[in-house]
Amino acid sequence: MAERLALFATTARGTEDLLAEELRELGARRIRQDRGGVRFLATLYEALQVCLWSRIAMRVLYPLGEFEARGAEGLYDAAASVPWEEHLTPDHTFAVEATLRDSEHSHSGFVALKVKDALVDRMRRVLGARPDVNTREPDVSVVAHLAREKLSLSLDLCGDPLNRRGYRVRPTAAPLKETLAAALLRAANYTGEEALVDPMCGSGTLLIEAGFIARHRAPGIGRSFAVERWPHQGTRAKELLEELRADARRNERKVLFPILGFDKDPEALEAARRNIKAARLSEEIQVAEGDATKPLPLPKPAGLLMTNPPYGERIGTGGQKGMKSFYFKLGENFQELDGWRAHILSGNPGFESAFHARPSSRREMWNGPIECELLGYRFGFRGGPGAEGRSEPALGPAKQAPNVLSVRPEHEGEEEP
Repeated sequence: MAERLALFATTARGTEDLLAEELRELGARRIRQDRGGVRFLATLYEALQVCLWSRIAMRVLYPLGEFEARGAEGLYDAAASVPWEEHLTPDHTFAVEATLRDSEHSHSGFVALKVKDALVDRMRRVLGARPDVNTREPDVSVVAHLAREKLSLSLDLCGDPLNRRGYRVRPTAAPLKETLAAALLRAANYTGEEALVDPMCGSGTLLIEAGFIARHRAPGIGRSFAVERWPHQGTRAKELLEELRADARRNERKVLFPILGFDKDPEALEAARRNIKAARLSEEIQVAEGDATKPLPLPKPAGLLMTNPPYGERIGTGGQKGMKSFYFKLGENFQELDGWRAHILSGNPGFESAFHARPSSRREMWNGPIECELLGYRFGFRGGPGAEGRSEPALGPAKQAPNVLSVRPEHEGEEEP
């Protein structure tokens, strides 16, 4: 029987249950949610499947240990106790990335430096030579997280965070992270079997992630992973990933329902078009100029309207009063929709009252450092949005599996680079 590794996948706060469901579908075992991530067991094959197919995870980490680390000497001693020679050779490169939370140290670069020094000193002592640092494309990526005096050390199977799909060639102000967009779509139960419209599409992230789902395209199909360069597992990982990528390409499907985006900003539309082209979804996704506060040419039959309204950057001046006026007009227009369900990510506490419609579902989510709510509505049914018997399903947390891992890096309260 193949060995199962104890792994930890990080995710945006509020999406842990969604990631847990996804990991279960991808073959992971003994899944347990934690704040900012999910612990699980997986074989190398299953772990690679997660790297390739997870739409929601930010990183997939292999924890090496968790230590009490006081002061600079404590950091060094903790890192020096890790058997790095089991994961590196002098012929391979590495890099250390550090994050801090409530730490006595004020600079993450200092923590990364102490871990690096301890690693190379141990390798020189045990093997007689040390590996070189490569911060751009290391063979082995070491992740250090210091929460107060607790140091967690892990290896990153992916390298670059998984939100970097490779299609964002033209961003706009405050773009929605790809992994969060995918989580929103999963929370709304979008499977590609209905029309999808984003009336404020910005640079097109929600549209593209919907296109990947509808096309049944693996989000990591166009990238490599750090584990392919690991000294001991790299050759086997590369072979397995070649099989997984070939299988993923064979199983892509035709998109049968429209995916449409509108925006009143010509620059945003141009960014969306370029990103959609980079994602190879130009035939599946259409975008056009349109004002979300006015009637839009929507397809029939009705489907899912999913959007992330601006928090003020793109609606002009007027402060909070202007934003509430915008949300009110938005609500007036949306309530004229016939048979559509909607999920709206709101980052403004005044949105719900100004929108002037009672949501049928809600869940807390975080867009980077901003606390948001994903509000669900049904429009055009008897009784109005939120009518009895017509509401969206409740979005509660997934059931947790037994604890399987006592050490893990903690990333809560942080935004991935």
